Amino acid sequence: MKILFLGGGNMANALIGGMVKQGFAATDIHVIDPSPEQRERLRTTYTVNCHADAKSAPAVPDVLVLAVKPQQMKDAVAPLAGQLAASERQTLVISIAAGLDMAALSRWLGGHRKIVRCMPNTPALIGAGITGLCALPEVTGSEREIADRVLKAVGTTVWTEEDKIDAVTAVSGSGPAYVFLFIEALQQAAAEFGFTPEQGRQLAIETVQGAAALAAQSEEPASILRERVTSKGGTTEAALKTMAERGVKDGIVAGCHAAAARGRELGKLLGAA
Repeated sequence: MKILFLGGGNMANALIGGMVKQGFAATDIHVIDPSPEQRERLRTTYTVNCHADAKSAPAVPDVLVLAVKPQQMKDAVAPLAGQLAASERQTLVISIAAGLDMAALSRWLGGHRKIVRCMPNTPALIGAGITGLCALPEVTGSEREIADRVLKAVGTTVWTEEDKIDAVTAVSGSGPAYVFLFIEALQQAAAEFGFTPEQGRQLAIETVQGAAALAAQSEEPASILRERVTSKGGTTEAALKTMAERGVKDGIVAGCHAAAARGRELGKLLGAA
């Protein structure tokens, strides 16, 4: 199975590394990237085939992974659109570009309809990501399995409909930033209590890691786990009461809605061409 990456940046690098670890043959993976440094890094690290442009890459691969910036996508796919339209082989196109809907991608690819749209998140860079996926109706079950296998190389997957992809972006795509903000706040509090930066970092990060691991292993909802830590009249209750007064939880939920709304706006702007 020939797999062609259009773009060799950080997320493509993570996917390729994960795929090679999962048993994909490096000789079957090709990458188009204009940067000599990127190509050399990928070639040296994973022994994959790298190309400066589409001329020397497989004309019609089995899988085409679109891993360029959304603003560059229309121009980047133009050299490949004619080849896809002319070929009898139905290349599976997997897009990891944020914001671009499948209608725009199909239009830029000459009406090609074998498209899966994905929204991974940055923990994919260490193999701990989660990706939301959706597909056009023309994508078969076996093709969905291929897309699933590619994205599972860097974490777990959740299939949904395209009208929920902006929500996936808001919850898990942008979600690491919310967690980093929480860690940042804990570290600031630790510093104000007199801990060293190293101690504050350890206390904050390991608390978040431990709580997330506990939540993942428990079948009970997070609300119940929270209640178990919150003794009536105790320290945790005092903290949560103050956070509620400051609107912490409501702010996070509102922030997710704002992110989803902005995602829809950007999608319309990016796909308008």
